[in-house]
Formats: sequence, C-alpha cells, structure tokens
Amino acid sequence: MQFENEIFELISHTGEARANIFSSLEEARIKNIKKSEDLMKIADDQMIEAHNMQTKLIQEDIQSGGIDVSLLMVHAQDQLMTAMSEQYLVKKMIEMYETIHKLEDKIDE
Repeated sequence: MQFENEIFELISHTGEARANIFSSLEEARIKNIKKSEDLMKIADDQMIEAHNMQTKLIQEDIQSGGIDVSLLMVHAQDQLMTAMSEQYLVKKMIEMYETIHKLEDKIDE
C-alpha cells in the first residue's frame, strides 16, 4: 500500500491526542486544572503532528498526480476530523468545569 507508514503515523498521533484530550477533561472534572492544561498542551502538540502528517500526504497526493485511497486512509482522515471536533468541544467543556468549580467554591464560602 502506498504511504502506509505515513497513514499509520497519522492514526497514531491522532489516537494519542484523543487519549490526552479525554484525560484532560477528566482532570478538569476533578479540579486538577493544572494537570488538565498540561494534558491539553500535549494533545495540542500531538494534533499538530497529525495535521502535519495529513499535510504531507496531501502534498504527496498533489505532486504524484494522485495516491490510492484505501479504507485505511479514510479511517485516518475520519479519526483526525473526529479528534479535531472532540478537542474543540472538550476545551469548551473544561471552561464550563472551571466555571462550575468557581461557583461551587463561592457556595462553600
């Protein structure tokens, strides 16, 4: 299969990012905001790596006049787009947790 290693690298970076995105959400839920931020930063870096690999595949597609689209390639693209959506939504959810925690602290005063 053409570009198999690059496709697996895209899937790998995306999978690692997704794991850190959801770990970040869990840390925010239990009020570990610093840990949540650290995990999201790692996820951001992994998403950049995944996006860079996607860009490389697109450039190779353009330069070679087209690459074979396999189910694995479709899966990689689907994983990346899903992770991008999840990352955006989880960041918003973390903001909500931060607000909830501040309100809870005020109630406890």
